[in-house]
Amino acid sequence: MMSGRIAALDAVEQDGRITVFVGAASGGVWKSVNGGTTYRPVFDREDVQSIGAVTIDPSNPKTVWVGTGEAWMRNSVSVGDGVYKSTDSGENWTNVGLKDSEHIATILVDPNDGNNVLVCASGHLWNDNDERGVYKSTDGGKTWKKVLAGANGSSGRGLLAVSRHEPKKIYVSMWDFRRQGWTFRSGGPGSGLFKSTDGGDHWTEINDANAKGLPPKPWGRVAIAVAPSKPQVVYANIEAEKGRGLYRSDDGGATWTKGDASNFMVWRPFYFGNLLVDPKDENKIFKPDLLLLLSTDGGKSFNVVSGGAHGDFHDVWINPKNPNIVIVGDDGGLWRSEDGGNRWKHQLNLPVSQFYHVSVDNADPYHVYGGLQDNSSWVGDSSYPGGVSNSRWENMYGGDGFWMFEDTSDPDYIYAEAQGGEIGRVNRYTHEGRAIQPLPNYGEKKLRFNWNTPIHMSPNEKGTIYIGAHFLFRSRNHGQSWDRISPDLTTKDPEKQKQEESGGVTIDNSSAEMHTTIYSISESPKSAQIIWVGTDDGNLQITRDGAKTWTNVVGNVSGLEKNSWVSTVEASRFDEGVAYATFDRHTFGDMKPYAYKTTDYGKTWSALPLQEGGVRGFAHVIKEDTVNPNLLFVGTEFGLWISVDGGQHWAQYKGSNFPAAPVDDIVVHPREGDLVLATHGRGIWIIDDISSLRALTLDVMGKEASFVPGRPTIQYFEVSGGWPEGDETFRGRNRRSEAQITYYQKARHIFGDLKIEVLDQSGKVVDSIPSSKHRGLNRASWSMRLKAPAVAPAASVLGAAAQGPRVLPGTYTVKLTKGDNVYTETLNVVLDPRAKFSVDDRKAQFDLEMKVYKLLEHMTWSGAAIEGVRNAANERAARLPEKDPLRTQLQQLAGKCDELRSKIVATKEGGMVTGEERIREHLGQLYGALDSYEGRPTDYQGARAHPLGHELQDVIDDFQKLTQKELPGTNSGLKKKKLDAIFVLTEADWQKKREAGGNSGASPGIRAEAGGMREMD
Repeated sequence: MMSGRIAALDAVEQDGRITVFVGAASGGVWKSVNGGTTYRPVFDREDVQSIGAVTIDPSNPKTVWVGTGEAWMRNSVSVGDGVYKSTDSGENWTNVGLKDSEHIATILVDPNDGNNVLVCASGHLWNDNDERGVYKSTDGGKTWKKVLAGANGSSGRGLLAVSRHEPKKIYVSMWDFRRQGWTFRSGGPGSGLFKSTDGGDHWTEINDANAKGLPPKPWGRVAIAVAPSKPQVVYANIEAEKGRGLYRSDDGGATWTKGDASNFMVWRPFYFGNLLVDPKDENKIFKPDLLLLLSTDGGKSFNVVSGGAHGDFHDVWINPKNPNIVIVGDDGGLWRSEDGGNRWKHQLNLPVSQFYHVSVDNADPYHVYGGLQDNSSWVGDSSYPGGVSNSRWENMYGGDGFWMFEDTSDPDYIYAEAQGGEIGRVNRYTHEGRAIQPLPNYGEKKLRFNWNTPIHMSPNEKGTIYIGAHFLFRSRNHGQSWDRISPDLTTKDPEKQKQEESGGVTIDNSSAEMHTTIYSISESPKSAQIIWVGTDDGNLQITRDGAKTWTNVVGNVSGLEKNSWVSTVEASRFDEGVAYATFDRHTFGDMKPYAYKTTDYGKTWSALPLQEGGVRGFAHVIKEDTVNPNLLFVGTEFGLWISVDGGQHWAQYKGSNFPAAPVDDIVVHPREGDLVLATHGRGIWIIDDISSLRALTLDVMGKEASFVPGRPTIQYFEVSGGWPEGDETFRGRNRRSEAQITYYQKARHIFGDLKIEVLDQSGKVVDSIPSSKHRGLNRASWSMRLKAPAVAPAASVLGAAAQGPRVLPGTYTVKLTKGDNVYTETLNVVLDPRAKFSVDDRKAQFDLEMKVYKLLEHMTWSGAAIEGVRNAANERAARLPEKDPLRTQLQQLAGKCDELRSKIVATKEGGMVTGEERIREHLGQLYGALDSYEGRPTDYQGARAHPLGHELQDVIDDFQKLTQKELPGTNSGLKKKKLDAIFVLTEADWQKKREAGGNSGASPGIRAEAGGMREMD
């Protein structure tokens, strides 16, 4: 299944165990201590999640360095905030500087002195800045000195390379580059190759004037690598107008010989700028590219070795102790080879997929649809018995995936889109699809479709779909034909339409730089006559007459620079005159968020105070809640932000440790009230039931504590499904089957108890629930189950009775005791809407289960009573002489008790499953069958309870007869021996002990947590 782009990685083998650190393009840092079998995120508390470099200190593997800001400079690249250092193997991190570098590609640590560190800062992608070039620290990152600056404000580092055997000799490539929304330039006067022989303090340029064999300038990006086993061997893959290709030096850079210059060696160097040399063989080189290339002849020729792996490779780790173990990262995730790179295993447990957009349907459970960077378009379950595993996601379309929707007029079909507006209509079940993209008319040049072309389903007309080029198109017949319903809605700037010239030294003309295009479309849910359109070059258009006329209202937006990219326009579902718009200026080097609201069809706009409210990162999307118009959500490059007062105040969402990953799209499920997030780096996240956010008013937040009402609690079926897939796959959590109880605290509860209890209709306490004492919103979970029945111990496990009965649907009261204050809230519990049975059926099931429950408890008491007499008899006998007649009498009594007990429980030893069944096992089987299905019991189940109860009572009667007959005489004899009498445990006394022992008995467990979120991938 899909994962996401891996930008950097490093690993170390110690004592036969490989520890791996993986840097995702926009998904943080992940650590494995078992060679990749399992991973966990270790960077989620930091302010950014884009990683450009990961380096483990060669002399102290507990010290790990991370450079933030991916260095593979594609159009959708995220940004970082400097260098981080961990001294405890990734558990904690400290930002140690270079915060304005935005992109860091390499960190070199001196193998002999971990305080000597070199950092290659690429610098800003979209504008000039000073903090770029090569920096050195001699005190472990406390201070930094720039030791190599670029020739201009657009030049940063390309790559650093060194041999562990000669750490003072270092090579670095500088790269002159610039990206704009409509073009990209790789190369210029700042690109070059440099060498230092004193550990990076001084540098000498290597070029065609002082080194024989190198191509003439101008150069673009240069990949550089030194052979670890032979430091005089240096490789450079040079992007140049003339003579591009791979070059090798055998004398430390003095002379060079040209090697392979085939297509893949010089293809898209801005994205594939890396070289890795085998640690033991100077002639074996990996070249990450669209395919993974390998040379075994010193770079003269390369062969493809990526086999069945995804493609678009970026980094390689070769185990220096065993070069057959190779780990590589590409746009599809992480791959491992154990035969030197011939065959690959996908590490499917890294949920770092980069979604652009997300949508949902109304199935139950609903499906999630979305498109991913270089990983096509997928549909998956929002919930599935056993968890949402990789196998529950299905690929539906190719290319880079973007928008994807269910056809609202025919759920058997899906609209999906690849880059550049390549839209298709796909059969959900057969996968048959056809291309339906609008095409240019006679005499027209090709239509201008953005890399991330918007498609939009009408909220008013089922089956009506829009797509935007520079014109807006609408189809009412599934794409069979398209109506061009607008003029060119962009600025039409011809200077931003020269994509055929884009690329710099190497022409790179993909739709990634297509500009002056429509980027956002929104038809008003209140009126199909009102359509909003935003463009990537700064126009904001509206029609109020069904596309007959259009008005550009961007001039009414004050305080905004011209040509600001309209990342989202969102028509309100409550008022047709209301709309929201976010503007993105990061392609001009401005990383701040901008959002506006109009209440008069765009005649005037008011700025929402995002920056003043602490919102960080350029804004991708704004979303209005489907129920509460004052509840707004903004997704930025650094996370999710929420406002409950119409956008006047904002708070960052951090529930369930949600990281500061880019949130590119948001949808509120219209039925469930779930908030579904498309993150560009951490897959799909679902915040279950935002009704608490809807109810979180300023009045509630002013109280010391308060329950926050939610939707009715649905008793979803508790069923099993799926199948074990091992530890190397990802499994998302299901929607909760427990009741979610949400409460708010103005401040953290410190002193005294904080107790939550659930009471039934009669006021009886049904359960007590652990609580969280955090300030803000808290969620506690109630299993909606009674205590598990007490089960008599035996030779076999009775798993069927491991949990208590599920309570009946109805109205319950939740009681929060906070010190001396008491708060209450009503909790409405209802059946699963998919249930084919009625509440009466459910009650019949509950009543019969409770009947068997009581039989189990009655049986357990009887077993305890029998064991009590038996044990007491054996204990007294052991204290008497061997030939004492009373000893014999006691032993016989104990034997008779064992005979009776063997009629109740299995006694045959030999393991968990012996096959022996007695009353205990039969009752357990019946109880488990009743507990597993909440509808009306079968007639056989109803009839089975009575004979089992009768059989149990027969044993109890025999026991009572035995004790009534033998205990008086036995106790008389014990009294004469001055030994304690033997008493029979009464059921009332047993029940008191049982209640004192607690035991919630809820199989799913009871949890209290802050927030409730599920991550899916």
